[in-house]
Amino acid sequence: MINNTDAVRLLDRKRRNAFIVPTMNAGNARFGLPSVTTHEKQDLPLSGAMGKASSLALGLALAQPNKKVMCLDGDGSLLMNLGTLVTLASKAPKNLYHFVFDNGAYCVTGGQPVPGAGKMDWVEMAKGAGFAATFSFDNIEDLTTGIDQVLDTPGPVFVHLKISPEIENTPVQFRQRPRRSVQQAFKDVAGVVAGR
Repeated sequence: MINNTDAVRLLDRKRRNAFIVPTMNAGNARFGLPSVTTHEKQDLPLSGAMGKASSLALGLALAQPNKKVMCLDGDGSLLMNLGTLVTLASKAPKNLYHFVFDNGAYCVTGGQPVPGAGKMDWVEMAKGAGFAATFSFDNIEDLTTGIDQVLDTPGPVFVHLKISPEIENTPVQFRQRPRRSVQQAFKDVAGVVAGR
């Protein structure tokens, strides 16, 4: 399995100035993208809206067709908006890369198992929805050697990552807060789009 921080660090390093829309553990301020990002103003972390990161990433990809958009989704989060797979495939943005961080648990709420964990096949679901290409990685070595091919493939691309669960048991009021609010992130991304 892949360590969450190692995955987001690699994706940040290989992003080629892409916008990244992370949610859940991929967007965790302590061990997700905010802890390693090198292009913070091009990150649009979406917290508190489980299931909606892919929809936001789709809108951004359609609005900015000449810029890559990487959605870093959670498995439990994606389950809450499963129809998004068909919507993404139907709209077919060539610049969209949908990564699902499959750790089998709702890690930010105490580690409850995600329904269907270990039984469903994310890649087959994405293929069935009509994604242009699909990939799956369960170790950092293969992800490291395969990420360039992933990002060189015209989208929409679905990428399944088997991630080690990292359960967040710290009470919400004591958790590390992100440096930027979602509102500030929207302003920052708008500024990048406007060339500021």
